Amino acid sequence: MTRLTVDGVYQHIRGVCFKNGPPGTVGAETEWLVVDPADPAAHVPAARVREVVRAAGAPPGGSSVTYEPGGQLELSSAPAPGLAPLHAALARDIGHVRGALTGEGLDLAGHGVDPVRAPVFQAEHPRYRCMRDYFTAGGFTDAGLAMMCSTASVQVCLDIGADDADTVRRWRLAHALGPVLVAAFANSPLRAGRRTGLRSSRQGVWTDLDPCRTLPVLHDGADGDPAEAWTRYALDARVMVVRTAAGDWVADPGMTFREWLGKGEPGPEDLAYHLSTLFPPVRPRGWLELRMIDALPDRYWPVPVAVATALLDDPRASAVAEEATEPVAFRWAEAARGGLADPALAAAARRCFRAALGALPRLGAADLAPVVAEYADRYVERGRSPADDATAHAPGRPSAPGGLPAPAPTTESTTAPTTAPTRNP
Repeated sequence: MTRLTVDGVYQHIRGVCFKNGPPGTVGAETEWLVVDPADPAAHVPAARVREVVRAAGAPPGGSSVTYEPGGQLELSSAPAPGLAPLHAALARDIGHVRGALTGEGLDLAGHGVDPVRAPVFQAEHPRYRCMRDYFTAGGFTDAGLAMMCSTASVQVCLDIGADDADTVRRWRLAHALGPVLVAAFANSPLRAGRRTGLRSSRQGVWTDLDPCRTLPVLHDGADGDPAEAWTRYALDARVMVVRTAAGDWVADPGMTFREWLGKGEPGPEDLAYHLSTLFPPVRPRGWLELRMIDALPDRYWPVPVAVATALLDDPRASAVAEEATEPVAFRWAEAARGGLADPALAAAARRCFRAALGALPRLGAADLAPVVAEYADRYVERGRSPADDATAHAPGRPSAPGGLPAPAPTTESTTAPTTAPTRNP
């Protein structure tokens, strides 16, 4: 087996994690809590969900179905050559899975954290058992179990960049945009039946986890080569799991990857696995994986995919986003706590959403503009996020179409479009 050196780690990361090419491919992963509407406090057995979904057959749009340790269901799209085909395929697959579950009295719920049920570990794979043991050994038992078993997200996957200069630009923008996305799509003010004091409790859970593998790679004052930064991050992170020569799984061997290299033991496959156990909010995997967005109600899951793609892939929208996010680039904690109640984040979000709306027709995704405009008018222009629905909702308050709470009254003026931008001819 080939043994790695520090230089070998850098070369792998440079050639695999940051392999560049012309942007345009889009992917998304939607995670869902599976619930029984007749008994929302009950945990649905993961084995039952697997059987129902398996019996329904493969999703017609090509998405893969996987399961998180608490039974959360994840639909991961196939890579698509743009927003419009991505949305068409993934929406079809979500409908396919939801239809199968509804026939058995179950449903998919979009929340960043389970608002009712405490975490219950339902995983069989040894990887997940080792993850649980690692977090327990490191003193992260509560956050680790919550992250694995109670959280759900919308993840957006976009190309690294056309060349090295474009890669640096997109890397910086993805990180700067992160707090705005956390705030604008915050949807987890409750956890296991209790208010947490955060709009995005999911982001709070990730922040409370092992910082060597969950904090942003790019931080205040950091600059330079993204591949070098990710190499340092990976080398200094603790090893979560080691596979022995006999094929056994060993959790928490008590060393960083750099220390493991010093023993002359790990090979390329060990590095690839180690990288898969690192969970920063922007993760390079040959594409940029944006991992900071709370799961949303079914109507709105396409919105963060459309907004993030527009802001990174459309040159005019990118220029606006770079300027708008500069003052809030490192306000992760403020985004999780206050959402768009934070004035600086609210101002940045408004500019970003307006720029994204203008970009969607240029990206051939004008059909997504109405739902993005609706979301902007309902939340962003009012300095709100879906988390505020849960805190503002009271008995007797009417519900909006689709089961969403009606938006709270506001005296603020709004400038979001009330109709979609003109469709391309």
